Amino acid sequence: MHPRDQTIFALSSGRPPSAIAVVRVSGPEAGTTLTALAGKMPAPRIATRALLRDVGQRPIDDAVVLWFPGPASATGEDVAEFHVHGGRAVLAAVFAALSGFDNVRPAEPGEFTRRGFENGKLDLTEAEGLDDLIHADTDRQRRQALRQLKGVLGDKARDWRAEIIEASALIEAGIDFSDEGDVPAALIAPALAKIKALLAEIQQVLAAEGRSERLRDGLVVAIAGPPNVGKSTLINQLARREVAIVSPYAGTTRDIIEVQLDLDGYPVTVIDTAGIRESDDPVEQEGVRRARARAGEADLVLWLTDASNERIAHDGATPLWLVRNKIDLDGAGAGASDLSGRPLDRAGRPLAEYRISASRGDGIPELIAGLVAFAHDFFGSTEGGLISRERQRKLLKEAADSLRRSIGVVGQGEELAAEDLRAAAHSLGRLLGRVDVEDILDVVFREFCIGK
Repeated sequence: MHPRDQTIFALSSGRPPSAIAVVRVSGPEAGTTLTALAGKMPAPRIATRALLRDVGQRPIDDAVVLWFPGPASATGEDVAEFHVHGGRAVLAAVFAALSGFDNVRPAEPGEFTRRGFENGKLDLTEAEGLDDLIHADTDRQRRQALRQLKGVLGDKARDWRAEIIEASALIEAGIDFSDEGDVPAALIAPALAKIKALLAEIQQVLAAEGRSERLRDGLVVAIAGPPNVGKSTLINQLARREVAIVSPYAGTTRDIIEVQLDLDGYPVTVIDTAGIRESDDPVEQEGVRRARARAGEADLVLWLTDASNERIAHDGATPLWLVRNKIDLDGAGAGASDLSGRPLDRAGRPLAEYRISASRGDGIPELIAGLVAFAHDFFGSTEGGLISRERQRKLLKEAADSLRRSIGVVGQGEELAAEDLRAAAHSLGRLLGRVDVEDILDVVFREFCIGK
């Protein structure tokens, strides 16, 4: 790990070439680099035009510079920004000039945000929200990430932690006045009421979340079935481009092809698997093995078949829809069918069934509408959700368990209840990243891009 007193710099905008590129510098030498390259120190937070020059006074670029003296900056440190033309040669010259200063080095992934976290500019839930916002592919992911960045979970956790500390203070005061007759009971009663109300609120959050944290990763849909029934053609239809090889020969798809889709704001990964059949070809056998394994891990399986393939080789717990392809050849109508005559799932319920022509596109809109409805039910209500990561759910559950224990043991001794309350406050502190989180900081921040 590099020393924190070093000054860091990085490209904080998109990959060159671009019209404008932003190079950010943070640390104690930020002002020195800005004055040296721009020839003057601009007024704080005022965009100023300047001709940048290297140490030999050779012109680099006609640029705009900004100065953010700490702690009133994104990182809490002195920050300088150079808004230059986004050509590779320009950026190379700026980087070379910055690297020439003592104690100034390129930033590591997430280092700007980590410094902001360490300087109290944002808590860990907000940092996670920022990372999710950068990587959001769909509008629903963006809205959820923005809620985290605005601190909806962090603000709640801070309020909960403050209430736990108040309840703990009452119980510990009761311990101090244990010889004063009715005093301990008068202190413990309001503490218990506060703890019970807080536990009910946290349990409500945990129960209401459903699968909202899965929105980060998305819904996984596997297309499976016998060889040569049109799986690759279907995935090309869903992707609206050719991503899989379409061939009349069975066993063409030997590996797994994945396509990322945005269906009404829901992130959906569609997987085209190898055709499931018996084969003596070891390569195809491995493809079938991977297909079965991947279908077993999916959230939904589309079992593609045609009139000549009625057998369903799926015995897992993953939900399965029957998709009958090539209706242009057998004359059947497109869309979702009625319940009569459908195959049954393991619970004895008729399978959802769609009739399509992957080659012509018949029935594809109805299939997509069905996938959107499934995604809506799968993710549940994410608009008001507070939890976006499994780490957050785990720590909230730990806090709830500690609160529940404190209620159960208060009759056995106030000291035991106070210890469980300290454990609950500690879990919320870890959620915010304020106590005992060194073991996870590297994991969280190395997911960021360089320059953030």
